[in-house]
Amino acid sequence: MKKGKKYLEAAKLIDRTKKYAVDEAVDLIKKTAFVKFDATVEIAFRLNLDPRKAEQNLRGAIVLPHGTGKVSRVIVIAQGEKAKEAEAAGADYVGAAELIQKIAGGWFDFDVMVATPDMMGQLGKLGRILGPKGLMPNPKTGTVTMDVEKAVHEIKNGKIEYRVDKVGNIHAPIGRASFTAQQLKENVKTLYDQLARIKPTTVKGTYMKSITMSSSMSPGVHLDAESLKAHNN
Repeated sequence: MKKGKKYLEAAKLIDRTKKYAVDEAVDLIKKTAFVKFDATVEIAFRLNLDPRKAEQNLRGAIVLPHGTGKVSRVIVIAQGEKAKEAEAAGADYVGAAELIQKIAGGWFDFDVMVATPDMMGQLGKLGRILGPKGLMPNPKTGTVTMDVEKAVHEIKNGKIEYRVDKVGNIHAPIGRASFTAQQLKENVKTLYDQLARIKPTTVKGTYMKSITMSSSMSPGVHLDAESLKAHNN
């Protein structure tokens, strides 16, 4: 694929053979964000995992200290008191059978779905629709819960989900190009610490093979994992 002039100019600033310390990497990400909109900054961890093994199929969620720069639209499938709790917490849409019916009809005007455990039986029939879109609530990510207030607050305040793909990689948004360098560093460090903490005991050899940061349509910057271990401020 032919690269544009701005991409090529940005690429000149990055040494693709080098692993950059987190401070330098973040500065480069901000410098090379050339799009006219506020670019999303993403991180990709290439992990030494075999997702076919249950204990290595990592999945979870974490609240980033500075969010992602995007406020998610949250739908809560609940009834009675829990529905009122979700509305009070600021959920964008709240309902039960009627909302499930609406989604079955092809409506997807939301980013994250939360459900109370008693509604999962009804939601199960939408598994084929919600599963491929990554929208099915899951206890591992805190989206199947009786504490809908906490779930809505966390999602609205920058909670992200992470999941190993088929080849052992985890991709996640960690902010915007307009974030300060400190905000981006703290978000990166939070996710890095979480993935290091949940390293499966069955992993042999190097766990994190590579870490790459990039912003929308810009070249990637390879991160030095050692600088993340040392970076505690």
